Amino acid sequence: MRILIVHNYYQFHGGEDVVFEQETQMLAASHEVATLSFHNKKGLKGFVQHLFYPWNIFASRRILKQVKQFKPDIVHIHNTHYAIGPLIFRRLRKRNIPVVQTLHNFRILDPSATLFHNGQVFTDTITKDFPWKSVWKKVLDNSLIKTFLTAATYYFHKKIGTWQQVNKFLVFSEFGKDLLLRSTLHLRPDQIAIKPNFVNPIAVPENPVRENYFVYIGRLSPEKGILPLLRAFSKSSCSLKIYGTGPLQSTVEKYAHRYPNIEFHGFQQKDVLYQALSRSQALVVPSIWFEGMPMTVLESFACGTPVLASKIGILSEMIQDGKNGTHFEAGHEDSLVAALDKWQNLSTEEKRQISVNCQNEYWGNYSPEKNVLLLESIYRETLKQVKK
Repeated sequence: MRILIVHNYYQFHGGEDVVFEQETQMLAASHEVATLSFHNKKGLKGFVQHLFYPWNIFASRRILKQVKQFKPDIVHIHNTHYAIGPLIFRRLRKRNIPVVQTLHNFRILDPSATLFHNGQVFTDTITKDFPWKSVWKKVLDNSLIKTFLTAATYYFHKKIGTWQQVNKFLVFSEFGKDLLLRSTLHLRPDQIAIKPNFVNPIAVPENPVRENYFVYIGRLSPEKGILPLLRAFSKSSCSLKIYGTGPLQSTVEKYAHRYPNIEFHGFQQKDVLYQALSRSQALVVPSIWFEGMPMTVLESFACGTPVLASKIGILSEMIQDGKNGTHFEAGHEDSLVAALDKWQNLSTEEKRQISVNCQNEYWGNYSPEKNVLLLESIYRETLKQVKK
């Protein structure tokens, strides 16, 4: 199969970029793959890119030129914000070229892209024709202009039927699919396919010795639930090791200084993180917003390490209580303390079985092999639908 993969890089390298790069490398092992990437700019150049966001003929021409040269069977587009824009979907459909898009976030539903603002999640704008509430709140970079332009771009393309011209949207979970179908986009169920992320296998000891601590890995920011995490462990006798950086780092350092059961290790390389994961009791994911698909959860499963997670969004699907971890209420430290106590009261055999379940979960759903098979299946289904 000949596959053209297109992606728009943000100004700072992030998770979406990693997924694009990993999937490209994986597909190139068994298919003819070409890539085309764009980059968001700063300053005046970035402002001009944003002005062309609603109808970027220049980005579309560049992609169509690559299409003409490479002659792909299918085009897979990742991020389009904001140096590409939605116009390309109309141009590809006009030429009867099958196209799929991975939705790494919720920007198609709301300019925030996260459905999170001022410490709270919200879904009320997805059922509105135009997200005025998000615009007035300046949910995108605290900018009224950026928020309005992004909202107007997606509203305009909704009104002219652009989203109906995408053959397949790829989302990470049933939760994400349900949000799309509840929205005013009027997408068909057969336009949406569930395709999770993946991580490469992680080399861990066959029977690692589990030490008596829990671990948090990620950005130290409010939406990640850092404050309820710290408050919970300050009330608990359980030990916590925290890895990462972010705006709440000074708060984390204060807690680590005051409570001996909380350790702060800052940014660390992957091998250090995997060692910490494979020896820990469990990974704690206390998010209070709708995550996309946390790579740390996949890495934890690959290590055979259970996950204690907030019961919110995709986490309520990925974590199955008693099978590969346990849940607690998002933002409630007492619920997290209860989850820690519940975990500590499990028998050694129960914990061992959950660890085995985690590795089975990884190999069954989040390995490269499973991922490429699923992508190939989605591509074939899309091609078949186009030929009808």
